[in-house]
Amino acid sequence: MSLGETAADSAPFFSDDSEAEEAGGGAVAQRTAEEESPSGVSKARALLTVLVLCYINLLNYMDRFTVAGVLPDIEHYFGINDEKSGLLQTVFICSYMFLAPVFGYLGDRCNRKYIMSFGIAFWSLVTLASSYTPKEHFWVLLVTRGLVGIGEASYSTIAPTIIADLYVKRQRTNMLSVFYFAIPVGSGLGYIVGSQVGAAAQDWHWALRVTPGLGLLAVLLLLFVVQEPKRGGVEDRPEHHMQRTGWLEDVQALSRNYSFVLSTFGFTAVAFVTGSLALWAPTFLLRAAVFTGKRPPCVEGNCASSESLIFGVITCVTGVLGVASGVQLSRQLKTRTAKADPLVCAAGLLLSAPFLYLAIVFAQASTTATYVFIFLGETFLSMNWAIVADILLYVVVPTRRATAEAFQIVISHLLGDAGSPYLIGVVSDSLKQTESFLWQFRSLQLSLLLCSFVAVIGGGFFLATALFIEKDRHRAENYVASGETGGAPPDVVCVQIVKPSEGRL
Repeated sequence: MSLGETAADSAPFFSDDSEAEEAGGGAVAQRTAEEESPSGVSKARALLTVLVLCYINLLNYMDRFTVAGVLPDIEHYFGINDEKSGLLQTVFICSYMFLAPVFGYLGDRCNRKYIMSFGIAFWSLVTLASSYTPKEHFWVLLVTRGLVGIGEASYSTIAPTIIADLYVKRQRTNMLSVFYFAIPVGSGLGYIVGSQVGAAAQDWHWALRVTPGLGLLAVLLLLFVVQEPKRGGVEDRPEHHMQRTGWLEDVQALSRNYSFVLSTFGFTAVAFVTGSLALWAPTFLLRAAVFTGKRPPCVEGNCASSESLIFGVITCVTGVLGVASGVQLSRQLKTRTAKADPLVCAAGLLLSAPFLYLAIVFAQASTTATYVFIFLGETFLSMNWAIVADILLYVVVPTRRATAEAFQIVISHLLGDAGSPYLIGVVSDSLKQTESFLWQFRSLQLSLLLCSFVAVIGGGFFLATALFIEKDRHRAENYVASGETGGAPPDVVCVQIVKPSEGRL
């Protein structure tokens, strides 16, 4: 029996193939139609899969930034300073990034939708539990936010690799654009829903009780709608025809992939800036309004509902505009140069830097000018999301993509938004000379200026990526593992079951 027959007659534990066979004759006919696609998934099911993944991605970011939408209320409720407020995002990101390699390892070897289903159910339950944190135990809120990061790591690491196994080239870019629209839109909805639900209920705890129910719905959609595609099938390089190398060999290969490494550092700058703005922008805008006398000080909670609402709407709109314009600009520029993707990413960061600087500086003079500059800065910043993901997928071979996603998450968050909210809070507290409204505003204003500086550095990393992008893409598309025998088994695999109906051992 050939190796190809072996791969066809066995399936990973809990695989969709075994499920379809148990379902009866109708499911067999459906499977036959689906197998006409190289991915093993029909066109209709593939589109539904992307829509489900997009919904869950939106929900992930909505949950992540609900806390930022009610941050002034949390500070008032627990009586904490800027340093401790920054820890809320830092603790979440730290657990998220440290678990990412684990899920990346599993995602390259096991059924991905079951890993994601477990993670989403876990963070939904933990988020619900965090909404009951008592006033005397701020540390409980910190712990639960850290646990939420575990669940989200299981999804963010794996979901883009499923899209990569369903589509190629222009279709893949289009679907990734849809998927990454959910990041800024979900973030904006987090501010909007968090602030408005908290204001309506007169209690910020209710802001954390919206996403858990939606998360459990996401689990059901994953289990009954999403189907596991064949790794590399749409690229005529199915996983049973590629040798899956060991984890250390994967890491060594990724470290020699300069396009992957440099674009990851560029994306780290994006994460630093977005992480800082995500947590602190509504609070900064509130302090600016109080300092200039346009708003009374916050004394009874529900502090930044209007600022969070406006910033949330801006984030949603700029996210859609930024992702769409970035993809379209890259597509047009590719007719002239193969280096289009990193050049567009570099332009986005370098153009965002001056507008973010102006938004921070003008906060005390003109609220309208501040919002205009934030709008422009976030639009240029959002141009990166889908393009960076596409770069990773076409410079890394299929059997290493989940691992690459995991390491990009670790690096970009470790050096980016894991520390940036906390760093901004520490710098703000160190600059604050008194507890007056002037210094509460001025110290946070000065600390946020770091964002423009980091954005320029990130633009430089993307310019460096352009020097290697063509060579690394060609190497990934023509990759042949040393000593490849046409399908050696992986070092660690999920349990495999031989179909009893075939009568083979």
